[in-house]
Amino acid sequence: MRKEYLLTPGPTPVPDSVKSAEARPIVHHRTKEHAELLRRVSENIKPIFKTKNIVLTLTSSGTGAMQGAVSNTLSKGDTALVIRGGKFSERWAEICEAYGVNVIPIDIEWGTSCAPEVVKKKLDENSNIKVVFGTLCETSTGTVFPIKEYGEIIKEKENTILVVDAISGLGACDIEVDKWNVDICVSASQKGLMLPPGLAFASISDKAWKFIDNSTLPKYYFDFKKARKSLETKGQTPYTPAVSLIVALDESLNMLNAEGIDNVLKRHRRLADATRSAVKALGLELLSNSPANAVTAIKVPEGIDGIELKNTFDKKYGIKIAGGQAHLKGKIIRIAHLGYMETFDVIAGISALEMSLLDLGYKIETGAGVRAAEEILRNI
Repeated sequence: MRKEYLLTPGPTPVPDSVKSAEARPIVHHRTKEHAELLRRVSENIKPIFKTKNIVLTLTSSGTGAMQGAVSNTLSKGDTALVIRGGKFSERWAEICEAYGVNVIPIDIEWGTSCAPEVVKKKLDENSNIKVVFGTLCETSTGTVFPIKEYGEIIKEKENTILVVDAISGLGACDIEVDKWNVDICVSASQKGLMLPPGLAFASISDKAWKFIDNSTLPKYYFDFKKARKSLETKGQTPYTPAVSLIVALDESLNMLNAEGIDNVLKRHRRLADATRSAVKALGLELLSNSPANAVTAIKVPEGIDGIELKNTFDKKYGIKIAGGQAHLKGKIIRIAHLGYMETFDVIAGISALEMSLLDLGYKIETGAGVRAAEEILRNI
């Protein structure tokens, strides 16, 4: 028998109580019981976003909420600014282009963060930009972006809104939707919310609703106005929701709110600090110059095959991590410390990193990474 550890940046581990909640007898989604449940989770998720705005729950992956954020706010021929610095931030541009929206890209090197003054310059040069699409945590590079500073710039522009992908960042990297002037923030269930995949979320500001009222792009399933009306008038969703996942969400939100969102963020910061300290103690390099607290991207050392390293984690030690994507395939590995994770998840991951490197003939000081991690993890 071999115990397996899931240290990928999504899906992430699911607590036993959340799994048990999902296994409860199914209820009909047009009943008073389910209406009370949906209204409850719709309120209880707001502290995680740090918002008083409405938060819509959608049955889809996070990409569904991203598509909805595009199709509900823009019209064909509109112009959007997209900050692209990784595989997932590129998705904003791909969705916009699929709908006939003109894209002005800010392309930055993967593993770097986009400076706010670059965003300001683009906005000053192009007064017709209606939406700025950004990413809180670029999962493919383990990079966090200065969303607060972007919000400060965009709040002064009456005809522009800020839309942020916080799919892997929510609950791990701080975001204060209201204070940071984020007009639409999208996320998903399988990351910091400690659920299986299948639910997506969108918080929407009053400013954004004005854009939604004027949008003419086609929309049907991901219709935010329809979803809002259904929630506010009936406590329902327009179409059949993932009932069991919403029951499980109720439990995961109870856990997160009992811990307190600021304590949740503190826990993720501690785990991330320990992981980064361990990596440096082993003489390895981080990819990102602005590392996120959700996942750590590590450069594969010279002479080591990154794919073989990832496979050694999995096949020999039962620890699933993520590799690099696109041009970073085989060049980095990514170890998550996201969601339902604590001290010994990090210890297991770092120990497996040490043993896998040794197995592949890379010389390290055995135990150096674990020691460095323990120095931080002991200080709870």
